[in-house]
Amino acid sequence: MEQVTVLQTDEPIRLDHDRLGALYDRLGPAGAEDVVCRAMEELAARLSQVDRDYRAGRWPELRKGARALAAIAEQMGMDTLARVGRDVTACVDLGDRVALAAVLARLFRSGERSLTAVWDMQGLSV
Repeated sequence: MEQVTVLQTDEPIRLDHDRLGALYDRLGPAGAEDVVCRAMEELAARLSQVDRDYRAGRWPELRKGARALAAIAEQMGMDTLARVGRDVTACVDLGDRVALAAVLARLFRSGERSLTAVWDMQGLSV
């Protein structure tokens, strides 16, 4: 009989609170909230575009989008999301489509959880 192993997909999201705090110190509450909101919108849009590029097999565009997503996440202190975005670019560079599918699933989970964590941390409302 074969044994099935269930992988844990609920990893902690790491946010660099000091980086966000420095942003608030530098820009003030209103300016920082504006920057954070715009960055969150951009990250959500890039996640969506990465998904579309993957489904369409547009590997150069997928790589470019994941790389940009990682850079924005890094600036916002979303360390987990930034790392996974870099992992996506590595999978594209290696041409490993199986690993790419797995890492993209992780990117989307991490992206959603990172955006929610920042949103909750900022006390922002819709």
